[in-house]
Amino acid sequence: MAGNFLLEYIEKDSVVHRMNGAAKLISFLLWTTAIMLTYDTRFLIFLTVFGFFLFKVSKIRFKEVKIVFYLISVFLLLNLMMIFLFSPLEGTKIYGTQHDIFRIAGRYVLTWEQLFYEFNIFVKYISVIPVALLFIVTTHPSEFASSVNRIGVPYKFSYAVSIALRYIPTVQEDFMTINKAQQAKGVDVSKKVGFIKRIKNVSYTLMPLIFSSIEKIDVISNAMLLRGFGKKNKRTWYCEKKMKSRDIFGILLTLVFVIISALLIKINNGRFYNPFR
Repeated sequence: MAGNFLLEYIEKDSVVHRMNGAAKLISFLLWTTAIMLTYDTRFLIFLTVFGFFLFKVSKIRFKEVKIVFYLISVFLLLNLMMIFLFSPLEGTKIYGTQHDIFRIAGRYVLTWEQLFYEFNIFVKYISVIPVALLFIVTTHPSEFASSVNRIGVPYKFSYAVSIALRYIPTVQEDFMTINKAQQAKGVDVSKKVGFIKRIKNVSYTLMPLIFSSIEKIDVISNAMLLRGFGKKNKRTWYCEKKMKSRDIFGILLTLVFVIISALLIKINNGRFYNPFR
């Protein structure tokens, strides 16, 4: 599976894999909350480094998720370009000063404030990516569903999330299969054709993928209905993990990050750390 487009559970023996699924979900939500609350560059860089450290601890190799990471990075860079295109002086409004680097044309002036603001946006997203990928590739869908159900979430919702996590690699496999079939018919998506033409050719894959997905949803729904899914208020689980000390530690650690993030708002007199004052 290494190096392909699949994004699914990867079985390893690491402390991250051994964590309870619900604990990982709570920790991930707290981690995301801490990042959303602040634009303090120092804290965001720390979380980014710590996130990649967790990636190392999980024993997940970068090449196993690199394509997904690259795709997210491309969209992130496009987002940064759009921010400058539509609001080139947003940084000066936020930090209250303007230090020009050079003028491009008209209202488009590259400033240190704008660069710093967009760097914060970049770090903000990058600090989430490794932890989000970890949550997906280190959490077995069935174990996650059972863990979430144990903390009080209705099992119908838990099972729906489990199916969604299981379905991610299926959709990706179908996409690659249909894409290869289209290429065999002469639909070129390589670098030999222009970018616009390539996007158009890739779109030919979407309709068959949508119909294939709808067909699979119908099959799964009928199978669940025939087995009486949802008739009882409770159910048992084959995969289940109890909360242990490592799970409590993970939750408390990310809760500390949220508290630090909230304190930084008070220290910085706002969400933004301003080095230009």
